[in-house]
Amino acid sequence: MPKANEDNPSALSQVQRRAVSELLRVSPVADDLARRFQEAGFGLALVGGSVRDALLGRLGNDLDFTTDARPEDMLKIVRPWADAVWEVGIAFGTVGCQKDARVGDVDQRFQIEVTTYRSEAYDRTSRKPEVSYGDSIEEDLVRRDFTVNAMAVALPQKEFIDPHGGLEDLAAQVLRTPGTPQESFSDDPLRMLRAARFAAQLGFEVAPDVVAAMKDMSGRIEIVSAERVRDELNKLILAPRPRQGLALLVETGLADRILPELPALRLESDEHHRHKDVYEHSLTVLEQAIDLEENGPDLVLRLAALLHDIGKPRTRRFEKDGRVSFHHHEMVGAKMTKKRMTALKYSNELVKDVSRLVELHLRFHGYGTGEWTDSAVRRYVRDAGPLLDRLHKLTRSDCTTRNKRKANALSRAYDGLEERIAQLQEQEQLDAIRPDLDGNQIMEILGVGPGPVIGRAYGFLLELRLENGPMEQDAAVAALKEWWATQS
Repeated sequence: MPKANEDNPSALSQVQRRAVSELLRVSPVADDLARRFQEAGFGLALVGGSVRDALLGRLGNDLDFTTDARPEDMLKIVRPWADAVWEVGIAFGTVGCQKDARVGDVDQRFQIEVTTYRSEAYDRTSRKPEVSYGDSIEEDLVRRDFTVNAMAVALPQKEFIDPHGGLEDLAAQVLRTPGTPQESFSDDPLRMLRAARFAAQLGFEVAPDVVAAMKDMSGRIEIVSAERVRDELNKLILAPRPRQGLALLVETGLADRILPELPALRLESDEHHRHKDVYEHSLTVLEQAIDLEENGPDLVLRLAALLHDIGKPRTRRFEKDGRVSFHHHEMVGAKMTKKRMTALKYSNELVKDVSRLVELHLRFHGYGTGEWTDSAVRRYVRDAGPLLDRLHKLTRSDCTTRNKRKANALSRAYDGLEERIAQLQEQEQLDAIRPDLDGNQIMEILGVGPGPVIGRAYGFLLELRLENGPMEQDAAVAALKEWWATQS
């Protein structure tokens, strides 16, 4: 197991204790699997993120192993042992399996991946890695992305393998590459995004030579598929410290390649304070939105917070009185959000939800500081639909003024709106607003069949419902007939 050195004995001894505790917890499963590989004539080692997380005291039940066994041999070993086996990654030398086991007094489920020693490299013009198998664990570790992920524990003997000083880097909380950063990023350019992602997840600093290589090689990211970029970006945005990772993407020029709308915000001003940097404002809104999350990280909310003002650069106008305006930036921003997320291959549903929140993020301010009418409240809820709770959080997060009086006034105003919404929802089941007559009733009253006119009639009744609240059926029928008389 890891041994503390003289340079930083306190930090490393803490790491050592955490690792022993974590590895003892998973030993019943890991050692059992290792013995089966050993009996078949192969080695097995816990590797990469699993070792890193064990050293950090946060190892979960997802375990990564590496072996000299080829995939066909791995299948022969794990199939009789595992509760489920999958071969999705077998083309890349990976076999996955599930193992249910009793650890202490608790039944636990482990998700396991075993990968043959390998090396990956990108062809200069290819989006897909070329995979070749290696013959030693040292060869496997040198191709890993960062030294903190290039450690292994050989099983079942528990031999710690760390040829690149990952333990010391872990204690120092720094990200370095096992070889030169240039070699690492040439092998797989996605590792540049992974550097930013790990900075956001772990709070580690990225070594200066790694940052320099990211700047020099940022253009190399363009050979990586949009799907892989999107998945890495999601992990970064869902991390505990996304600002740290996003700032690194902007600093190195990677954001110009994958999310150019973000660095474009740096030199802009908002409509209230000409000195305020919209880029910094957007990162602050993201952090404030995270503080309002209730059930874990929310990708829709975080993306909306990050992108809500991306329409400002295109809509900036310098007015005659010296003010800066960004009229309709929410509408422009919604279109830009849709275009960027579509290019990154996000799902249609996610694109729709995030762009809708961007479009609605100023709606609250459009009603001014006066008393909201019932009609305005109904429309606000109707337009937000199932995104209402997220819209609440986004709107509250969008206040980054240092003026406490103004901030408190905005907060009180939004408190009042939420109270009004709750009152009306209780009275009217507001979140399921429908006209007082349905389509079949409309056709029967008007004596017409299905067609565009029914949609227009439905829209008229919906507007009436939003404006006046629920109506008695007789009143709704009378209003419909009166409207119909004007349509001939």
